[in-house]
Amino acid sequence: MGTVNANGVTLGVESFGDDDAPLVLLAGGTTMLSWPDALCERLAAGGRRVVRYDLRDSGESTTADPEAPAYTLRDLASDAAALARALGGGPAHLAGTGVGGMVAQVAALDHPEAFSALTLAGTRAVAPGPPDDDLPDHDAATMSRLFAHPMPDWTDREAVAEFAAAGAAILGDDPDTARTTAARVWDRTPGTDPPVQLANQLGMVFSALDCAPRWRERLPGIAIPTLVVHGRRDPFFPVANAEAIAREIPGARLLVLEDAATAIPDASADEVAEAMLALGTGRS
Repeated sequence: MGTVNANGVTLGVESFGDDDAPLVLLAGGTTMLSWPDALCERLAAGGRRVVRYDLRDSGESTTADPEAPAYTLRDLASDAAALARALGGGPAHLAGTGVGGMVAQVAALDHPEAFSALTLAGTRAVAPGPPDDDLPDHDAATMSRLFAHPMPDWTDREAVAEFAAAGAAILGDDPDTARTTAARVWDRTPGTDPPVQLANQLGMVFSALDCAPRWRERLPGIAIPTLVVHGRRDPFFPVANAEAIAREIPGARLLVLEDAATAIPDASADEVAEAMLALGTGRS
């Protein structure tokens, strides 16, 4: 792991594969560890240079004030484009998951010259907050169970890991994977202040970002090969959100993971990697 200076900030990065191979840039949602090791390794084995990175206010990237972020969603999109240019090797295949998927949509629209392909995982086409009337919101029963779960002592690594495992069980994800990932995220978090931990573990900072103007209506302008990946059992962003994105981006392919919820499970790494590697090759 290391850092790269791009767009006036420091971004934490980790690379897999040959530095001379075509670049796949993975925007975390929020930290780079939102992208599982198994998928990164599978993409690298497929002949790609894979670089996953932390968004601002998470991991090894610039952390300022997560309670009052002095940047917008479009600044995060500019970070992605600047990082792709700094890493070199021509336009990158950009992928984003969760909030990183929102960043990736805006980046592909605002900086089309920087990207050759787009993968959007577990995300939607509108900003944090209430969705459009034609899009399903978070499952109410699931959200009630999540919010009923008390916050952990953020100074206690094991308590944070157990909190993540319990949340994963409610969402339908694998608790053991979530526990391990949360502990790794905790180890990379620059401090135990609750706002900083929330930004790293839960991404709460992004609900405060300025996401104007809207980008959903611009999606038909995306002209690069696009893959939309989503879990059939996702209660946070129900699958109809992915179906809407795939309809609105010309030629986009929708890959629904029948046994997945909000996270990409290791068991799906081969299927997702194969679909990502096929972008731009004419294979389907």
